[in-house]
Amino acid sequence: MIYVIGSMSVDLVVQANRLPKKGETILGDAFFMTEGGKGANQAVSAARLGANVYMVGCVGDDNFGEMIVSNLKVNNVNVEYLEKIDDCASGTAHITLADNDNSIIVVPSANSEVSIELVDEALNGMDKDSIILLQNEIPKSIIEYVIEESYKKNITTIYNPAPFIEINPELLKKVTYFTPNETEVKAMFGEEFNDVIEEYPKQMIVTLGEQGATYFDSELINIPAMKAEVIDTTGAGDTFNGALAVGISEGMSLNDAVQFANQAAALSIGGLGAQGGMPYRHEIECK
Repeated sequence: MIYVIGSMSVDLVVQANRLPKKGETILGDAFFMTEGGKGANQAVSAARLGANVYMVGCVGDDNFGEMIVSNLKVNNVNVEYLEKIDDCASGTAHITLADNDNSIIVVPSANSEVSIELVDEALNGMDKDSIILLQNEIPKSIIEYVIEESYKKNITTIYNPAPFIEINPELLKKVTYFTPNETEVKAMFGEEFNDVIEEYPKQMIVTLGEQGATYFDSELINIPAMKAEVIDTTGAGDTFNGALAVGISEGMSLNDAVQFANQAAALSIGGLGAQGGMPYRHEIECK
């Protein structure tokens, strides 16, 4: 079982030729809405790859909340631990796609309401074979609580420290794996990943975009990315994390799990929206 404790949102996406400069208004090429949030994205990624997935988090009492829940169910994500917050808006992400890249502003709303009580309910349903996927779009106090409790219960935890928030470095020693990108490593440690990765052997997995991913196991090991056409990179990191959780849950070696995650992430950038290009298991197995 994979339990994703995190955010859910609706993504409001604008496609444009370029990003506007400060104080500038430009015309966009297209607009669309789609389901997102790092937690929901990672849950959908894992579910499409064949895992049994539970989503733990909060939505608002609004149309966006209904849209989010419906999408999770369509993707075979269990919503037993999903809470609807009265008189509260659902989370949103405001995304601009330009120059084969993206910029994002997240408004947490209901995602800020995730409680210890809800987390405890989910934790009580887990066993020694469960895996927790965790990100930074819910309250910091909840993130710290999940890390501490999962460590006490000896539950495998994959912590994706995005978007960056300051967190006690001692807590990182209590997660099984953490998966920053290069920018997040610099923000967390004030150093480049090459300078700190040896301190976290087989624990820190750094995602490098089109250059793949790397970790340290007696030596620096780089797993190259699969070449793919770039349409939208929005959900690539979340796809990677969901796939990594699937690989680890199936008993793959770390090397094989990272390679599996790289393949999934590469395929994901071929579709529009955070979840639009997320692959199904057969799409990876035929590559």
